[in-house]
Amino acid sequence: MTQKVTILGARSDIAMACAHAFGQAGHALTLAARDVGTLGDAARDLEIRYGGTVALREFDALAIDDHAAFAADDVLPDVVICAVGLLGDQKADEADSAATRDVLRANFEGPAILLNAYAALMEARGSGTIVGISSVAGDRGRATNYIYGSAKAGFTAFLSGLRNRLARKGVHVVTVKPGFVATRMTQHLDLPGALTAEPAEVGHAVLKAVVKGRDVIYVRAVWRIIMGLIRNIPERVFKKLSI
Repeated sequence: MTQKVTILGARSDIAMACAHAFGQAGHALTLAARDVGTLGDAARDLEIRYGGTVALREFDALAIDDHAAFAADDVLPDVVICAVGLLGDQKADEADSAATRDVLRANFEGPAILLNAYAALMEARGSGTIVGISSVAGDRGRATNYIYGSAKAGFTAFLSGLRNRLARKGVHVVTVKPGFVATRMTQHLDLPGALTAEPAEVGHAVLKAVVKGRDVIYVRAVWRIIMGLIRNIPERVFKKLSI
């Protein structure tokens, strides 16, 4: 059955991988992003490749006052995927409150406010799926990325609470924790190959999670083990580590 799928933050590599996965599965897509006109070629490619429809909508995750109206103006989708994110630079962000604000707003405040608006509309309809792309960085605060990580921790907690609230309302909420992914956002980092997924791997994992009604997924299962170990390191030991 063809479903309407809205992808927020659609210019990211993970978002486009989700667009390909859901487009290939036969679903109608809406891509929402800043400077959405730059996605015209990508939208036409998706339509030609998979034979479905692709709509474009202008969207700014940081413009939180506009989020309720944005959700209300959408043709209410069956699935909404939030792939909004800003990695930032820990050292630079520590010294710049405006940069800190943008990282917190892009990874937590903006997505939470917008998904809350979609949640109310889906709850009133009695059906829908909400997908939030969070991060393993939110599983425990670490000195090397605690600003980004704390925002993702907040987003993970928000998705958990939203899932609990909507569990008996016909609306399902999926939390996705990709781990390392080889994207433009991480191309400056030296990532370990064995732990690093390709965007397409994330896209297919998201599609599978939606179809199977999963609650929380780590794209590569090894991350569940790794983060379980990290979460259980005693604080007196953890604060001495450089991770």
